[in-house]
Amino acid sequence: MAARRSRSGKSRGQTGRPQDHFGKRAKKEGFAARSIYKLEEIDRRLRILKQGQRILDLGAYPGSWTQFAAQQVGKNGRVLGIDIQEHTGALPPHAEIRHADIFEITLESLGEDPFDVVLSDMAPNTSGHRDLDQMRSFELFMRALDIAKAMLKPGGAFVGKIFQGGDFPEAKRAVAEAFDSHRIIKPDATRSESFETFVIGMGRKA
Repeated sequence: MAARRSRSGKSRGQTGRPQDHFGKRAKKEGFAARSIYKLEEIDRRLRILKQGQRILDLGAYPGSWTQFAAQQVGKNGRVLGIDIQEHTGALPPHAEIRHADIFEITLESLGEDPFDVVLSDMAPNTSGHRDLDQMRSFELFMRALDIAKAMLKPGGAFVGKIFQGGDFPEAKRAVAEAFDSHRIIKPDATRSESFETFVIGMGRKA
């Protein structure tokens, strides 16, 4: 199912490719996708997710980031996922994934309480044209950042995926303007041929 501009969920890997060790590990450990290990590495390096936090997970399908975030925040925390693709898998009581288009949701629908962390692993359906795919990825990244700026507590953190390309410097500048510090990380679990990376903002400016 596609959004107006690009799908606000996770891109699919190529079919027919042998499953790599991250995929096998995810299945063995009960996670919905190998992308869990991207967030796990980011959190291990930067210690973003903590007990009792409220987390917003944009582009949450198939649910591995929501699962991991729910583990990290514990039962006293809360994780809300959003994705254009409907999620039917099991989640703990303090986590949910709502079916919605990221370009159509209102801030009011996300609730009155601010979030400690906003995550975005969103990616467009790839077309095979790198410039077009990067432009669509940039749109998703900036939409996620706009939501983060509106919904984060002062001091909160943002983790956003983007395809590197001509708009990448603008994305980095936008994060640097909104947060006290930022980092660029390409996790080990990222496929070698992928041009995706993650921009992390820490310390949301009041």
